[in-house]
Amino acid sequence: MKNGKYCAVMCIVCLLFLMGCGLKMDLGYDEPLVVDVFDSVANYEGMQSGWFGKVVKDDFNMELNLIAPNVAGGGNTLFDIRSAAGNLGDLIICNGEDDTLQKLVNSGLVLNMEPYLKDKEIMRFEKAIRDVNKDLSPDGIYAIPSEVSLNSPLTPSEGLEPTYGPYLRWDLYKELGYPEIGTLEDLLPILVQMQKLEPFAENGEKTYAFSFFKDWDGNMMNAAKQPCCFYGWDELGFLLLKADSDEYQSIIDSDSMYVRVLKWYFNANQLGLVDPQSPTQSYNDVAQKYENGQVLYSPWPWVAQIKYNTLARKQEGKGFMIADMADMNIYSYGCNQSGSRKTVILVGSQAKDPERLMDFVDWMYSSDGIRSIGPLSSAGTAGPEGLCWEYDQAGEPQLTEFGKRALADGEVETPEEWGSGTWAEGISVLNFMPVAPCEVDEDGYPYAYRLWNSVQKMEETALEKDWEEVMQADNTRDFLIKNEKMVVSPGCNFTYTISSEIETLRGQCRNVIQKYSWEMIFAEDEAEFYQLLSKMQNEVLSLGYEKVVEVDIKDALSFQAERVRVVEEYENDREQ
Repeated sequence: MKNGKYCAVMCIVCLLFLMGCGLKMDLGYDEPLVVDVFDSVANYEGMQSGWFGKVVKDDFNMELNLIAPNVAGGGNTLFDIRSAAGNLGDLIICNGEDDTLQKLVNSGLVLNMEPYLKDKEIMRFEKAIRDVNKDLSPDGIYAIPSEVSLNSPLTPSEGLEPTYGPYLRWDLYKELGYPEIGTLEDLLPILVQMQKLEPFAENGEKTYAFSFFKDWDGNMMNAAKQPCCFYGWDELGFLLLKADSDEYQSIIDSDSMYVRVLKWYFNANQLGLVDPQSPTQSYNDVAQKYENGQVLYSPWPWVAQIKYNTLARKQEGKGFMIADMADMNIYSYGCNQSGSRKTVILVGSQAKDPERLMDFVDWMYSSDGIRSIGPLSSAGTAGPEGLCWEYDQAGEPQLTEFGKRALADGEVETPEEWGSGTWAEGISVLNFMPVAPCEVDEDGYPYAYRLWNSVQKMEETALEKDWEEVMQADNTRDFLIKNEKMVVSPGCNFTYTISSEIETLRGQCRNVIQKYSWEMIFAEDEAEFYQLLSKMQNEVLSLGYEKVVEVDIKDALSFQAERVRVVEEYENDREQ
């Protein structure tokens, strides 16, 4: 009798086991899968390792193999080569502006995801998904936007730190007595003095205020665009466009903000502030130099603070913090209910297991996925629940002891059950943020953990205490809003005018602008700087620059009209 009961129980257990296996087999998780991810925004190439790699392996029996043009070189060339071969990747993360998406659809390189999306959690963002795909033919869902939000288009999408700003080694700035900074140009003598205070980094290498790379150069030199954003400008083709109006500048104009920044960098180089290795190094080289303390200034908190501001350094009062510049009005990207088309995710038409990939994409937009995929930014998420954070007795999120150490100092070793290596080595290398940093989860808590009440109440380091006392603010966002030093560009998507003729002309002009921009910075003297500027202007004008800019101006005016429209639409919807 006992044996009969035992057999019955075991049959039930086996049946449940087989049902579980059957479910797993239906989802396609029974076989291991290596997924080629063509990622045009990644700064790493190869297999995803560490804790995030283990999360993906445990949950989906998948490994992610990153193919990154930023690292491999070639940029659009690599994209074109793989496209011509008929297989861009199993997963594709790329720019979805202009006519890129339609070209991918026309060439049969991407999957229509619509049949796989029924009842998926990601469809809570259906409006954003439909908006991005509405003009594609044939009808379907081919791309999913990043940085989706349900907030007002006038709400800054960033967390506590903006995307851009004049970030300095605050400890050295403090030693100088916090000198006032009136304009961009006033920064240079301050940076000279900071370099004298710390001429060599901890590793013995020489320090510089500026260290550049070419990986992200496009219509202009990327490094020269960043300080333009300190003054409320951002790029649109060969123009700079104001965040809150239809005011624009052509970047090659002698009195443009772009040329002003090039001259600023030229003056910096004359003072010995520019890293001479800049023309030949990559983003990863520069990121390593920030980590080593070899760079004293950054236009991005999400590089300088992430790489340099370890807990130990901050406790000593060392680290990068934003400085006040009297005339700055920093560009902020407003929340976009349609998400961002600048970075979208797609499934390749040749993918071996599209159902499993769609489950993975769906997970990326879930609360667990968002938190796991997004720690790599100054407005980052806290990582996986149970490892880095947990709910307290009141039901509020708080960091675990490991989370406090890992998020402050990425070199902390990850527990064995979560993989191997350090926390920093295991962070997702996709460089993809599914929702806006300011977005909240289903319980109303921000994904950006630094916005949690529990984190803001934590004991602050010497660095943060000093900054708060000097700046008279609780955090950077508080300072910028309180002092009216941030201007929001309403979040919206816009389809740019494009034609093969204009793109050919743009490509030729772009190459000239990049070439001379770099040469101008490293010119021997001021006379050569202006000679090179004149050559750049004359060459691009001879190549049809004005014809391209006519299109850019038309787009700029239409873009501003769209920004006005989305604000009005949002306000009208709220009144109803």
